[in-house]
Amino acid sequence: MRLERALDAYLRHVTIERGLSEHTIAAYRRDLGAYLEWLAERGLEMTEAVTPAVVTEFIADRSAAVPPPAATSLARLQSSVRGWHRFLAREGIAPDDPTGRMRPPKTPQRLPKALTIDQVERLLAAPPGDEPIGIRDRALLELLYATGARVSEAVSLDVDDLAYGDVLRLRGKGDKERIVPVGSFARAAVDAYLTRVRPGLAAKGRATARLFLGARGAPLSRQSAWLVIRAAAERAQITSEVSPHTLRHSFATHLLQGGADVRVVQELLGHASVATTQIYTHVSVDTLRDIYATSHPRAR
Repeated sequence: MRLERALDAYLRHVTIERGLSEHTIAAYRRDLGAYLEWLAERGLEMTEAVTPAVVTEFIADRSAAVPPPAATSLARLQSSVRGWHRFLAREGIAPDDPTGRMRPPKTPQRLPKALTIDQVERLLAAPPGDEPIGIRDRALLELLYATGARVSEAVSLDVDDLAYGDVLRLRGKGDKERIVPVGSFARAAVDAYLTRVRPGLAAKGRATARLFLGARGAPLSRQSAWLVIRAAAERAQITSEVSPHTLRHSFATHLLQGGADVRVVQELLGHASVATTQIYTHVSVDTLRDIYATSHPRAR
């Protein structure tokens, strides 16, 4: 089969059968599109023409690029290529998997950057509470920290997802649903937004069930939510980098510091494997080490 058709088949598979997010599919399309261009430059157009040596040469070529790619970017590219070739071999589109013996590169483990509880409180209090957009922004920030939701999950929420009292329904990666508790502070902030702000925003745009709306009544985008977080960090005078994932990291770290079981945090975050969640335990261990060093009379 021609490589272009094989790529189309794979993208349909991850979109329809695996239900991956638009962001993930776009990353696959970008990585594999670059791979196909590289193959085409070498006159390779059919799936059976790709051998282990060809794949190895491609990865080596990308590794030698100037400037060199980040280890995480190279690992993601290699993962995209491996996933595609595994699919082609499994579906009988290609005679075998040329990446079968390939091992992913080791990437340095990065500990997630979490805010302190004081910084979180300043961040949540940053939006002006007497302005409609400020009320919306505070509701968004409170909800992100209270539930550990990804930004993409928060902006995809419908009003009906709140119809469970003190819990919230989130749709995560692969369209998997999970139920998470919502604290009283977040619930109060969201209720204030729903009663005082959302009706006015909704009247400016087309009818939509989405919970968070922009100034013109359209659903709030991921990019706009990122700007909300950045603006709040600036108002709160937080000098460390605050990314869209920062409140999610802080949510997990503060739960573990408070004594929550790692498997409970795994369920709340929607991680498929507890190994993904355990990275946060390193943050808590570091905190315990610092407390021990400053508190025990014979620690030093």
